[in-house]
Formats: sequence, structure tokens, C-alpha cells
Amino acid sequence: IHPKASSIPTSSIFQTSIFNKNTHKKMALTSCSSTSFINKKERKNYRTHDDISSMICFAKMNTPSCNLKAKSSNQEVQFLNPNMEEKEKFHMFTSSTHSNNSSTKVPVFVMLPLDTISIGGKMNKPRAMNASLMALKSAGVEGVMVDCWWGLVEKDGPLKYNWEGYDELVKMVQANGLKLQVVMSFHQCGGNVGDSCSIPLPPWVLEEISKNPDLVYTDRSGRRNPEYISLGCDQLPVLRGRTPIQVYTDYMRSFRERFKNYLGDVIVEIQVGMGPCGELRYPSYPESNGTWRFPGIGEFQCYDKYMKASLAASADAMGNESWGRGGPHDSGQYNQFPEETGFFKKDGTWNSEYGQFFLEWYSRKLLEHGDNILALAEGIFKGTGCTLSGKVAGIHWHYNTRSHAAELTAGYYNTRNKDGYLPIARMFAKRGVVFNFTCMEMRDGEQPHSANCSPEGLVRQVKNATRDVGVELAGENALERYDGGGYAQVLNTSRADSGNGLSAFTYLRLNKRLFEPDNWRNLVEFVKNMSEGGNTRLPECDSSRTDLYVRFVKQSHAKKTAEVAVV
Repeated sequence: IHPKASSIPTSSIFQTSIFNKNTHKKMALTSCSSTSFINKKERKNYRTHDDISSMICFAKMNTPSCNLKAKSSNQEVQFLNPNMEEKEKFHMFTSSTHSNNSSTKVPVFVMLPLDTISIGGKMNKPRAMNASLMALKSAGVEGVMVDCWWGLVEKDGPLKYNWEGYDELVKMVQANGLKLQVVMSFHQCGGNVGDSCSIPLPPWVLEEISKNPDLVYTDRSGRRNPEYISLGCDQLPVLRGRTPIQVYTDYMRSFRERFKNYLGDVIVEIQVGMGPCGELRYPSYPESNGTWRFPGIGEFQCYDKYMKASLAASADAMGNESWGRGGPHDSGQYNQFPEETGFFKKDGTWNSEYGQFFLEWYSRKLLEHGDNILALAEGIFKGTGCTLSGKVAGIHWHYNTRSHAAELTAGYYNTRNKDGYLPIARMFAKRGVVFNFTCMEMRDGEQPHSANCSPEGLVRQVKNATRDVGVELAGENALERYDGGGYAQVLNTSRADSGNGLSAFTYLRLNKRLFEPDNWRNLVEFVKNMSEGGNTRLPECDSSRTDLYVRFVKQSHAKKTAEVAVV
């Protein structure tokens, strides 16, 4: 992992060199790589954290001179938007005091690389992975998260499951004294922010899609998106005699049977994928082939024949057949701004009787899809000791406009006049599912002014919605962050002093950059502070990497991928 790793003796698994601060030398953390200093004749049994705890040491985290406590979200929003109309602040200042003690420990998990399991179903670079898990354990991390890709496990045909690589990972996680969050990933990997590899849907599913392209989401121009099966055919036997819901159910049941001895002990959480990127949403902002660019409003995904039939039926039931002939004709294109469209502009048709009908139908279909899958997951994993969770996207651009266009196209009926996250929170609460939300690390001031972003306002709204219905809230960072400022913002949002506090936080993601000395030091300090309830301070003086909104990530992603060798 470290550039000088090749000079480390082959007998070493980890070596940390710590120098006095006055020498101006940095701590160097090195771990093994399957291509560097591992002796091929070494025994195959991996050394665990307990085996080598005496061999690992970490630098003492000295308090930097620029310690600044994270600002109140309300204070920062008011400062950044001094001239905002009162009407536009509907969701931004609705916080109230939560009764929970804000000093509750918040466990930290770390996401594993997307390609932890290879196309062949084996674990990639197992020795390097084992070394990384040992390092995370020593840093105080609670556990790790991994995607269980549908496209890998059921690749060879319907009901033919290959869990071998995941079985090896579960045992390795257990040996290192860590916990595991598992994502039931029914979507493809590739084509979105942060996707560093390509894992399509199972070949036999793609074959069915080639025969019937309406099985996937479709936009107004007829562009098909193969990321995820359209919810319009959830209850139809379109996958070789099984419905998509049945396929997801069989998959989860197979997982339960294979790993029943680890559920509730090593495997502590099952996150149920319900859409692209594993999130409960429509694929309204696909980055593949340059279709969408931040901060475009996206497009409605309701033009496959199954979604069109559902819309027509709903319009007929309302007694207005003309409303069911398709989505809004004036909703614009992926990369437009709200005011450039008739539907999303300030006084647009989003707020008309027709607009309300369409948005209610579009968001209701998404809620029904999520509820159907979570109801079955609840039955499958009941009594196993595992927590169930579902993920909701943090779509923060155009949040400070009346229509919240980007949220609407993704299926969240959230506007100046309507809270779109309360219905999702209620559905999660009904199923006993943790509400997992992204963009916990973002600040309003880091976003481009023209995009009318407010990640802080959005997070605050979700914290209040989950508090009001009594559902647990967990968080993730949406984009890679290594700086003290990003961590400080997570600490701020983890507390319960403005809405619901976090029950857990999952950090994105384990890779080579995380083990760079400054980045590693920040992570260790962050984990320590989260374990103390998020009430201590983190440095905010590192502003060199805070300009991380989606457009920047898209432009630099190719270069970053080339530089970062995923563990």
C-alpha cells in the first residue's frame, strides 16, 4: 500500500514508523500486498488482529493548532443565504430538540472496494484485504460493508448461486473481530459517481432484457437504462417464469440459508437494494455516456410499457384519460435548470392539478416498490438478529428552489409545499428498517452557487422526518473525503441536537488513499470522536479537498482511478 512497501522485510505484515513531531517526518503506515512482500510459501491461514496486535502501533493524535468546532447548520445556512425569501426556507429551519442523549456512541463502518469479489466469484487480493481489516480493527472501526452483487452471485443461471467469495470474506471479517454490513445489490455497478469497475446484471437477465427492452427504465426519448429492472414489472413473471420480486426474494433467502450461522453475530446488518446504486429511487441522473451532468434536473423514468400502462390506469381511475398518455411534456432534459422548463419553473405546472396527480403517482409507485421488497426481506431475516436498512439518495441540488426538480425526477415528491421524506420514513418505520441517508459530509458553502444546493438543509429535513416517525437514521458520505472539514461535518450531523441523531455511520471507502499518513490520521481521530458521541473537536483547517461536489468528481474521476490502486 505504501510506496516504500517493497523495502519492508517479508516477515512483516504491518510496520508503522513514527517519528517525533520536531523531526518533520511523517508516520508511514504500510500493509501487505499480494504482489509485493508476501512470501508465496507462507502458510495460507491469515494472521488475525489478535495474532499481531503487539506488532502494530499508531501515532498519537496530537490536537492541531487549528481545531475549530463545526458550526451550527442553521448558522451556516443563514450566513450563506442572507437574502433568501422566507417562502423558500420551508424545510431549512424546521429543527427541534431531540430527547435522545447526543453523546451516544456512533459506530463507524468502512465500505470495502466495489470489486472485493472478482467476476469469477473469488476474493480479490485476500492477503491485502486481511491486512487492511487488521488496520481498521486497530483504528477502532466497528466493521465493514460489502456489496453482494446479483450480477456475480446468480451469474450462471436462475437459482444458481455462487457465494464462495463472500463466504471467504465473512470468515476473514470474523477472524479479525469485525462486524459486517451486507448490501443486497440488485443493480449494476458502473456508470455512476464513484463506480470504479463494471459489474452488469446477470447474463441471463440481460438476455431477457434484449428480448424485451421494456424490462428496464426508459426516458421520454426512448433511452433505456440497464442499471436496474423497472419497477413497472415487479409483479409480472418476466424473468423466466419468476417476477423480479420473486427473484429478489429467492436471492435473499439463499443468502440467509448460506450464512445462517453468522447472522446477528458477524453479519449484523442487511441493506436491501431497491434501485440504482442500491438506493430507493429512479435512475433519473445517469452519468454513463455523458447523459447527465451535475447539476442537471434529470428526467422522469416512466416510459417503458409497464409504467405507461400503470399511469394510464391511474388517469382512468381519476376520470381524466388525457393525463395518462405520458409524463409531462414540458419537464425539459437531463442537463437543464428548473427555470428553463415549463414544468419545474417557479410557478410551473408541477404545482398544477395535473402536476400533483402525476407526481403523486410517480412517487407512490416507488414507495410501493420499496414496501413490497422490504416486507419480504422482513419475513426472510426475522429472528436472525440482523438489522434491516434501506438507502435513500441525498439529492441536494436545486433544493433551494420551489419545485426541487432533481428530487422530483428521482421519485421523491419533495417541494416547497410538501415533505417527500416523511412517507418514506413512515414506510421504513412500518417495516422496522433503518433509514440510511447520504451526503452527511457536505456543506452548503462547498457547492456551486448556481445549483441552489443545500445538503445541510436536506440532511436536517431527513433528520426531522425520521425523528417524527421514530425510525433509526444511519448515514454515509456521498463522495470520497479525507479532510478534517468533511469529518467535522459528519460529527456535526451525527448529533441529535437538530433532529434525529445517527445510529451508525458508514465511511466511503477503503482504498489506497485512505492509508496515506494524513488521511489515516484523520480517520483514526474521526472514529475516536464518533465513539465519544461526536462531542469533541476535529480540525477544519484542511480545505484543500473540500470542493468535492459532483461535477468536480466527474471531471477528476478518470485521473483518480488511474492513481488509486484499489486494495
